[in-house]
Amino acid sequence: MTPDDVLAALDPEQREAASAVSGPVCILAGAGTGKTRTITHRAAFAVLSGAVQPSALLAVTFTARAAGEIRTRLRLLGVGGVQARTFHAAALRQLQYFWPRAIGGAPPRLVDNKFGLVANAAARAQLRPGTTELRDLLSELEWAASSLYGPDDYVVAAQKAGRQPPFDAAVVAQVYAAYADLKHAQGVADFDDLLLLTAAVLEEQGDVAREFRERYRSFVVDEYQDVTPLQQRLLDAWVGGRDDLCVVGDAHQTIYSFTGATPSYLLGFRQRYPEAVEVRLVRDYRSTPQVVGLANDVIARSSMKAVRLELVAQRQAGPAPSFLEVDDEPAEARLVAARCAQLIAGGTAPSEIAILYRVNAQSAGYEAALTNVGVPYVIRGGERFFDRQEVREAILLLRGAARAGDDDVPAGLADAAADVLRAGLKWSPDAPPAGAGATRDRWESLAALHRLAVDLGKEQPTAGLRELVAELEERSAAQHAPTVDGVTLASLHAAKGLEWDAVFLVGLVDGTVPLVHADTPDQVEEERRLLYVGITRARVHLQLSWALSRSPGGRASRRPSRFLDGLHDVSRTSSAASPRATKKGRSGPIACRICGAALLAAVDRKLGRCPTCPSDRDEVLFEALREWRAARAKELGQPAYCVFTDATLVAIAEQKPDTVAGLVAIPGIGQAKLDKFGDDVLGLVSASPDIS
Repeated sequence: MTPDDVLAALDPEQREAASAVSGPVCILAGAGTGKTRTITHRAAFAVLSGAVQPSALLAVTFTARAAGEIRTRLRLLGVGGVQARTFHAAALRQLQYFWPRAIGGAPPRLVDNKFGLVANAAARAQLRPGTTELRDLLSELEWAASSLYGPDDYVVAAQKAGRQPPFDAAVVAQVYAAYADLKHAQGVADFDDLLLLTAAVLEEQGDVAREFRERYRSFVVDEYQDVTPLQQRLLDAWVGGRDDLCVVGDAHQTIYSFTGATPSYLLGFRQRYPEAVEVRLVRDYRSTPQVVGLANDVIARSSMKAVRLELVAQRQAGPAPSFLEVDDEPAEARLVAARCAQLIAGGTAPSEIAILYRVNAQSAGYEAALTNVGVPYVIRGGERFFDRQEVREAILLLRGAARAGDDDVPAGLADAAADVLRAGLKWSPDAPPAGAGATRDRWESLAALHRLAVDLGKEQPTAGLRELVAELEERSAAQHAPTVDGVTLASLHAAKGLEWDAVFLVGLVDGTVPLVHADTPDQVEEERRLLYVGITRARVHLQLSWALSRSPGGRASRRPSRFLDGLHDVSRTSSAASPRATKKGRSGPIACRICGAALLAAVDRKLGRCPTCPSDRDEVLFEALREWRAARAKELGQPAYCVFTDATLVAIAEQKPDTVAGLVAIPGIGQAKLDKFGDDVLGLVSASPDIS
C-alpha cells in the first residue's frame, strides 16, 4: 500500500489530520466520526512516507482493547512495529528496562492485593471499614494519586474538588499516608506508582531520558480528554520539550472526572502549542440523522460551547428516537423487554441491543424482565445483580430469618425484610449515603432487594420471608442461564467506546440523570455529557424512557431528566389511571380502535391500533401531510421528523381528526406542536374528501 492509498480512504477532514505527520496536532473527534481510523491511517502514512520509523512512534490509549485495535488496523494497512499500549503497560515496560541501570536492582514489585494494603492502612488509622468502604477508600487514594496530590495535600484538595469521601477527609489523609508507608516498607508499587516512578526516572536521569527520546520521536494519545495530571506528567517526560505530539479527543465525552480525568489539557492544547494544527472531525458515520440530531440538541445546551462539535450525520435516515413515559419502574422494564423481544423477532441480533442505565443497581429489574420474556442478556462492566456480595449476604440473612420464623411481623413483609437488612447489614431505607461509589452502589442493591419485598407484599398480602426467599431464589436461578448472544445491560460509563443498532436509555428521571448528588455546575455538566455518550451509542433505534413513580400505585412525583426539557415528544404508556392521564380524560390503557386489545407499545398507542390490525389511512391525505411537512421543515431549517414523525402522520391520516380535541388525542401532539402546526393539519384534514 502506498501513502496515497492510505489517504485516499479518508474523508477531507480525516485526510487533513492524517497528512499532518509532524509537529503538534490536535484532532477534535466527535462521536462516531472515525477517530481510530484517522489516527491509524495517520500513523501508516507517516511510516510509509518515511516521515517516521515505525519503532520511533508510540501510541498510547486507555484500554488494552483500544491498543489492540490500533495494532490490528496498522497490520491491515501493512505497517508493523508501531508500539500501541496503555499508559500503564508502556510505563511498566520502560521501568523494567531502565530501573536496573538508573536506580539499581529490580524495580518495585507490583502489589498483588491493594485491598489488603488499604485495609492495613485503615487499621493504622483506627478504622475497621467494610468491603464497600474499602473500595471507596481505595477510589479516594487513586483519585489523589492520579491528581498528583500527596497525603499532606489531600484535605484541601478534596474540599476544593467537592469530593465526598467515605470518612472524614483528615482520616482519609491518615490512611493515605499509612498506605504509602506500607508500600515503601514492603517494596511494592501500585499502578499509579508505575506512572510516577517512570516519569521521575526520565525527569531525573539525563542519560535515561536521552536514550528514551532517541528511540521514541513521535507520540499519539487517544482519548486525550480523559488524561489525568499524573498521565500528563508522564507524557511530558516522554515528549521532553519536543512537539511531535498528536492528541485526539472530544471534550463532550469527558465522563471520568471523578477519577481525576480532566479535559483541560485537550482544551488548552492550542495555548500550549500555538502553532498546532487543529482538525475537527464532525462527519458521523455511526448514527442516523435522527439520533445525531438529538445528540446535537442535548449537547448544544452544554456550557462547553467554545468547543462544540456539531455532528453531521452521514447515514441514511432512520426512525425518530422515541420517548416513553410510564407509571412505574416495573412497567418501564416490562415495556423495554417487550420491545427488545420485538426487535429480535424482527431480525435484530440480541448482541446488537443494549439497555443502558446510570446506576448498576438498576439492572435488577431489567434482568428479571428480560428473563420473563425469554430474551438472553449479558452484563457489561459489573457483576450480575445476584452475584454481588451484598446481595448474596442479604439473601443468606433473609433465608436464616425465614427458617427461624422471624417473619411474623404485623406490619408486613416490607418491614420484616427491612428489619433483617438493618440488623444484619446496617442498611436503612431512609438513609441513602451521599455521593456515588461502592457505598452508594451497595445501598442501591439492597434497596432493590427491599423493593422486591415491597412489591411481593402488595401482590400477596399474606407473604412472609419464606415466600420472599423463594422468589429471590427463583429469580436467581433463572438469571444464571447461559447467555452467549444476549442483550447488553450496562451502565452509561461502561458503554463508553461501544455501539449497538438499538439502544434503550432507561430511568431518565431527575435525581438519577443527573444524580441527586451532582451538586456543582461542573458535576451537572458531566451528567449531561454522560447522557450524550449514551445517545451516541445508538446506530439506528433509540428509546429514552422514565417512570413517574418507583413502584405500582405509587405517587407520580418524578419528572423526566432536565436534560430532556423541550426535546421530547412523549408517548405516554399507562397501566392504570395516573394524575397526568386523568387530566387528559384517559382512565386506563388505550384500546385498539379496531380489535379492542390493550395497546402497550408507543407507536401502537400513537396509531390507536395493533400492528397486526389493518391500516385504514387516507393515502391522499398522508401524501398531502408529507408534502406539507417537508415544506415546513425546510422553512424552519429542521429535519422533517422535528415537525412530526412518520408515525404521527400515519396516525393523522388514519384517524383524520377534524377538531382540536381529536388532534391532541393523538399521543405525541402536545400544546407546543398544536400551537405551531395545528391549524395547518386541521386544514389539510378538512380538505380531505373522506372525513367521516
